[in-house]
Amino acid sequence: MALPDLTHLARPGAQIALRVTPRAGRERLVEEAGRLRAYVTAPPEGGRATAAAQALLARAMGVAKTRLTLVRGARSREKVFRLD
Repeated sequence: MALPDLTHLARPGAQIALRVTPRAGRERLVEEAGRLRAYVTAPPEGGRATAAAQALLARAMGVAKTRLTLVRGARSREKVFRLD
């Protein structure tokens, strides 16, 4: 799976908005009309889709997933992560 290069977003304190689509056929991260969209295979139960989206975003940014903190959207498709 080829991920987009999002290393330019890896600035401390940066907030990244992301729309998550759970139960997708394959995992991918795309940029559509200037917005990031994550497709993850995990179901939305128990925060598994959020965790999968966090890991996917961290890989594309080239940072550890523990550096990304969910700021908003724990139970929503629209999420905002902050890089600490």
